[in-house]
Amino acid sequence: MLLTLVLALIFGVGLFAGWEFTSSSKSSAGTTSNAATATATSTGSTTLEARQEAAIAKVEPAVVELKVTTAQGEQVGSGVIIDTKGDIVTNNHVVSGEESIEVVLYDGSTEQAQLVGTVAADDLAVVRIHPFAHMTVAQIGDSSKLVVGQEVLAIGNPLGITETATKGIVSALNRSVTESTGVTISNAIQTDAAVNPGNSGGALINLQGQLVGIPTLTAVNTESNTTANGVSFAIPSNLVETVVNQILQQ
Repeated sequence: MLLTLVLALIFGVGLFAGWEFTSSSKSSAGTTSNAATATATSTGSTTLEARQEAAIAKVEPAVVELKVTTAQGEQVGSGVIIDTKGDIVTNNHVVSGEESIEVVLYDGSTEQAQLVGTVAADDLAVVRIHPFAHMTVAQIGDSSKLVVGQEVLAIGNPLGITETATKGIVSALNRSVTESTGVTISNAIQTDAAVNPGNSGGALINLQGQLVGIPTLTAVNTESNTTANGVSFAIPSNLVETVVNQILQQ
């Protein structure tokens, strides 16, 4: 029995020593490779961060906060300046029942806005402010070119915290989602970028700084009646562009 135990210990120690030697040799040989990988990863991360920063800087001045007074009180949302005439696209549910609309610009200054028109069936609306010098206008991108897994950024005023940016990916495309108002949005973009109350009507952008969607709602867990983390939806920019043109031509 003792002999068996001694042999087992010797075998065990020998096995460990052999593993340690092999591991050490591989580690030594792979040092250069690991360093190169780490450098490449670091460079890739830096490049992605730089693209995100540039995209946000390009669009953020075009994103505004909307303070809407209704008979029931005040509601807060977001909007995006889309042309040099001072037209701002937002959600219909943000301005529904409006008695007055105050727009808070990127620099903190305020403007009174007029409702131009709405298309309730698509939950979209356009309001207008007087154009001003050096006004930033968002570039509308082609939402049909989005792919699942693509990086996107959401910019808006969640909970009234102005000019907030969050990041995520396109989680799915062509979703059909129904809002609490009963409006059904077809071909919605699903994203895991954080979207909270106040983000509605803001900007969902790609890394080129193009508007690819209008964040509209977040999924709700019906069992707990709480919002579901990382499950939000946006109206695709191609539909936004079509509806906005309809409103402006009325």
